[in-house]
Amino acid sequence: MAGIAGVLFGWSPDAFWAATPAELGALVRAIRGDGGDTIERATVDRLMEMFPDG
Repeated sequence: MAGIAGVLFGWSPDAFWAATPAELGALVRAIRGDGGDTIERATVDRLMEMFPDG
């Protein structure tokens, strides 16, 4: 699964092992088109300000 996450999501092994099952599941659902609810751009901008990680 770590290899698949690396190919599909560009994750390093460290990123895969640091991810929660919920995070991995969200990415899989998004690729399948089952993303569910959308998020407003203002919310994304606010979160990026709160959690700047480069």
